[in-house]
Formats: sequence, structure tokens, C-alpha cells
Amino acid sequence: MPLHLIKLSVGTESLEGFAAWQTERLKRLRAKDKRAQLFHLTRQTPKRREEILAGGSIFWVIKGFILARQSILDLRAQPDSNGVPHCAIVYSSKLQPVVPRARGPFQGWRYLKAEDAPEDLAGGTRAMPADLRRTLADLGLL
Repeated sequence: MPLHLIKLSVGTESLEGFAAWQTERLKRLRAKDKRAQLFHLTRQTPKRREEILAGGSIFWVIKGFILARQSILDLRAQPDSNGVPHCAIVYSSKLQPVVPRARGPFQGWRYLKAEDAPEDLAGGTRAMPADLRRTLADLGLL
């Protein structure tokens, strides 16, 4: 069973805004390097590498709700701009909406067990506006 990571997307107002930001970021990265991939740079390297790389995803918390996930492709050592060792959590550009679930604030990333992860959003509810999905989730209907 894979192990996932969960991370806050600070400053993001909506899933649509998050997707647009990532699209623009990937475009800028690929302008410099055609093979560029999306990644999150973190000081702490996950210790449970094999479990994460066995099908894990990074789940994104936006405005207090887990709203989407992206498959983790790699965990690689990558120094920051000052040469300090960090870990790049490399993830797929495919953003998969999930059934919204409330999640309080936390710092950094956290492990998320597969049995605790929200399911992918069914096709019919994907077309709903984000605010309606959030309201329905608040009411326990999604």
C-alpha cells in the first residue's frame, strides 16, 4: 500500500487558481529546460522513500480543504540556491481533483496513509464549481 504526502498550498484561493499557477510555472521551467518537471523543494527529506515511490501522491490542501492530488514521481537531493541540501518532491503535472475533505493548518508536509486519503472526485461532480463542492463537503454530502 503506497504512502502519500500532504502539503498546504499557501496563498492559493481555489483549485482552478492552483492549476493555472502550476501550468504557468511548468511553462517557465520548460523554457529553461525542455525536460523540466514540477517539484516542491523542502528541507526535510521523507524517510519512507520506498513506500512513497510505490504509487504515492502529494495531496494539496487549499483554503482548508484537501482538494487535489498529484502522483509523486521522484524524491531527489537538490541543493537550494545557497547550496544548502534540500529534497525535491517531483510530481506529475496531472492534477487530479479529490473528494473535498476539511484539513486544519500545519507546517511543512506530513505523511498521509492510503486509508486516510480522500478518493478521486467522480466525473459528475468534477464539473461543479469549487465553492459548491466546498459547501457540500462542509455539509458532509461529498
